[in-house]
Amino acid sequence: MPDYYNVLGVSRNASDEEIKKTFRKLALKHHPDRNQGDKAAEDKFKEINEAYSCLSDPQKRANYDRFGTAEGIGAGAGFGGFNSSFGDVFEVFFGDFFGGFAGHGRQRPAKGADLRYDIEITLYEAAFGTDKEVEIPR
Repeated sequence: MPDYYNVLGVSRNASDEEIKKTFRKLALKHHPDRNQGDKAAEDKFKEINEAYSCLSDPQKRANYDRFGTAEGIGAGAGFGGFNSSFGDVFEVFFGDFFGGFAGHGRQRPAKGADLRYDIEITLYEAAFGTDKEVEIPR
């Protein structure tokens, strides 16, 4: 797994704004549309997006800093995949441009948006598996 801080060229104590600014610069430089047919630039663009996907999310960044992986302890060796959507990249560049007038902030999640629940489990449950019941509001 690459060192995400080295991929973006920032220090481990870089601010969120510094990470975002550096990501924008690198993403523009290595974007496939600007480097058509350049496989190395495409691979670098994917690596930059993977690094930004981890370091721009406070929980993933904390896990990465602590355990060396965005998923935290117990994550398999198979992480390494490109795990960012291009919608995330689009939002970084254009922010709230399409979200309303005069920057009224982020839009509320759309109906049917993903739900996220944090569930605490024991080390034993993590190692040997468990079933948990989760109620989903309608």
